[in-house]
Amino acid sequence: MFDSLVPNVRILSADQLGIGVLAKAATSHASSAPDAPVVTNEHPRVQEIIRLSNVYGGVILTGPPGTSKSFYAAAAAAALAGDESRYSFVQFHASFQYEDFMVGYSPTEKGFKEKKGPFLELIEKADKDREHTYVLVIDELSRADVGRVFGEALTYVERSKRELSFVIANGLKTKVPSNFVIIATMNPFDRGVDEVDAAFERRFAKVAMEPDRLQLLSILSDSGLEDTTQHRIAGWFGKVNGLAKANPAAAVGHAYFAGVTDESSLVDLWNYQLQYVVQRAFRRDQNTAAEVETAWNRILNEPSSDDDVQSAET
Repeated sequence: MFDSLVPNVRILSADQLGIGVLAKAATSHASSAPDAPVVTNEHPRVQEIIRLSNVYGGVILTGPPGTSKSFYAAAAAAALAGDESRYSFVQFHASFQYEDFMVGYSPTEKGFKEKKGPFLELIEKADKDREHTYVLVIDELSRADVGRVFGEALTYVERSKRELSFVIANGLKTKVPSNFVIIATMNPFDRGVDEVDAAFERRFAKVAMEPDRLQLLSILSDSGLEDTTQHRIAGWFGKVNGLAKANPAAAVGHAYFAGVTDESSLVDLWNYQLQYVVQRAFRRDQNTAAEVETAWNRILNEPSSDDDVQSAET
């Protein structure tokens, strides 16, 4: 159709213009969202993770959903490794095992063959290339039985045990090289967190990632919403996260609002995500649940007040 109006027109997709999902995923933006901000190596959070990775066996970013844990883990991995061939990602889940992480066997037409997991694969690469840093990013660390998943390697990820040889399940002697880094993310309210803490408390540094009002305001400043609406959202955000001090399950991260572009998307955010967070957090306290929902409804249905601004500053 366009060619009939203007001859020799070349139609480019968003990805070809460098602003689409695939284009973003191919860069070091730590997110494939088209409007995701660029995270530079000099960002304070990235620098903090890099510094701690040189002191501890790894770094755990811990916080409730929507607090940019995976975002900064990916950004720090890219900064440390420098090239995407030197870092990889794995997500833990309830059925994830040693055989998936270290070494196991996969079926073939004639039987089984040995298969290296992401941990063993990456430490071998790191051992052969001492000039560069290799990074393994583990998402949802607390979703698996970390002691069983790491097996013998759990002791040797500790900085003081690096370069010491140990034997894994298939009889192979290996070691965790000093140029290998683990960055993990974890929701501190998941089941199994106590076991994670016990296993990693001496070996890993933990960085708290909390709902951030300043990051929320930065996100909202690009949303296209009126200033009044932005202040009301910030007020509600402060209210619910204030309640989260006594009820951690109520915490709402700033990243929940990353997709808000207008009032319609704000309605969708409540209807399809946030109302379920509130219901789960306050399922035994329906009065507070109703109070939080009423406060949300005022974002779009009532004129602003001094209370909105005061709540935003909480």
